[in-house]
Amino acid sequence: MTDPFLALPGAVEAPGLGVPQHFGAPLIEQRSLDSGDAVVSLSHRGIVTVSGPDRLSWLDSMLSQDLARLAPGESAEALLLDPNGRIEQVVRVVDDGEVSWLLVDEGSAASLVEFLQRMRFMLRVEVADAGDAWTTALVFSGGTAEAALRELAGGGVEWRDPWAEVVRGGTQYARGTHPGAGWSAVHVVLRREDLAAAAGLVRSGRIRAAGLSALDALEVRAGRPTRHGEVDDRAIPHEFDWLRTAVHLDKGCYRGQETVAKVHNLGHPPRRLALLHLDGSGGELPEPGALVHLAGEDPGSSRPVGRITRSALHHEWGGIALALLKRSVPEDADLAVRAGDARTGDFVAAAQEPIVAGDAGAAHRGRVMAFRSGAAPDRE
Repeated sequence: MTDPFLALPGAVEAPGLGVPQHFGAPLIEQRSLDSGDAVVSLSHRGIVTVSGPDRLSWLDSMLSQDLARLAPGESAEALLLDPNGRIEQVVRVVDDGEVSWLLVDEGSAASLVEFLQRMRFMLRVEVADAGDAWTTALVFSGGTAEAALRELAGGGVEWRDPWAEVVRGGTQYARGTHPGAGWSAVHVVLRREDLAAAAGLVRSGRIRAAGLSALDALEVRAGRPTRHGEVDDRAIPHEFDWLRTAVHLDKGCYRGQETVAKVHNLGHPPRRLALLHLDGSGGELPEPGALVHLAGEDPGSSRPVGRITRSALHHEWGGIALALLKRSVPEDADLAVRAGDARTGDFVAAAQEPIVAGDAGAAHRGRVMAFRSGAAPDRE
């Protein structure tokens, strides 16, 4: 089914995704989305449903978040990790009292269904890929778009992103106020046939439409990680400050828990997410994967200290980017990154706004070392 939002005036398709990248005015779309007056179609993303009386305890045993006590209508974010604690899936979970709805990024539903089917054993659960019948659209709360979509959905399922605050059982690695403190994204679940009616609300002027580039810019400014944007084959949750919303540090066992506990309690994440403010890019932005260097060093002879995951032109902050940096990079170090082509573009200056602190982790290391040496542990 072709996304009806692509038929709206000015729609430009995101390459290979089948949804609008923008509608000709990305900065205006950002402002409208941020104020709650615009909607983003996420029809390219997946939905998996899990039903049956054992569904929540079963999901709880595999995913990183405490889901066994999830109340109807309550939203949670969880990670499916591999045995070494690396991120395989990012799962947005909401339960309606009978069915658990798992909202996942593009290209993730089939592999998640396959994994869950293998893990059913004798439990009373049923797993289904619901993407053919259901889809999602994103709004920010408090504006006209949320009310309009909620009316269209008939008060159905919606997932409210918890990124604005540390959830129960989590912890924050950012110092001070987190850049995502004002985040209020809502994913509204719609029947696929109702997506045309949502596009009709835009045509009527009741709400506005925004593309993926507007959402990307707001996510970058909020330090909001995503599987499709930030996660690579080495990624662990600590590197992105994902312990604030997607990991419960005191729940029972789940796959990858040993790595989560060791890094948090005794070690440090090898990389850390930072928000970069780009200077003098002339409107050109670094490509995802562009290498980050220490300012003043010769890129031809120096080793890179990180890479760009996503970049955007923000309607208030100008050129910004998210970067995964080596933990050893000082938090006040000036950086440089190529704008435009990752091999031939000009280098631009980049100032850090750390998201994950350089000393993140090692929550109990001091106590362990003190006990081993016979000294009294430090008390905070």
